[in-house]
Amino acid sequence: MIRSILIGLTVAVSLGLSACQKQTTGPEPIKYGRDMCEICRMIISDPMYATEVRGGPKRKLYKFDDIGDAIHWLETRSWKDEPETEIWVMNSETAKDWLDAKKSYYVAGALTPMDYGIAAIKDNRDGAFGFAKMKKLILAQGLSARCEIPLEDIEEE
Repeated sequence: MIRSILIGLTVAVSLGLSACQKQTTGPEPIKYGRDMCEICRMIISDPMYATEVRGGPKRKLYKFDDIGDAIHWLETRSWKDEPETEIWVMNSETAKDWLDAKKSYYVAGALTPMDYGIAAIKDNRDGAFGFAKMKKLILAQGLSARCEIPLEDIEEE
């Protein structure tokens, strides 16, 4: 009987400790209506265009309301081009499936939260383009008039 109790306590403590460990890879759920965009601090409310970036020394997760904000914010990070840096975009057609942004396709003309107008999709199709072109279009467009990068968020090199 005591042995059963000890085994049960050991299992419970192990499960509790594993739940406390921070996730260091992949996307995580966004609490829509509560989580804020890392760059503009607006509440993330539209699941169709949500984006997450994971990287840096502690593999921290950063959440965004639009791929455009994520691209501009990431440009200010010294670790932006490290192979371990992950970028996740929500499939705009389902608003439920996270896609690897570097392997996804994009279409222009969407009405996005920060007016970048680019939506992520899973499959290649007429008019769709890849990550490199999407990034180039967003950077050429410049930072949305709807947000500014706070000076304290820009890393010094």
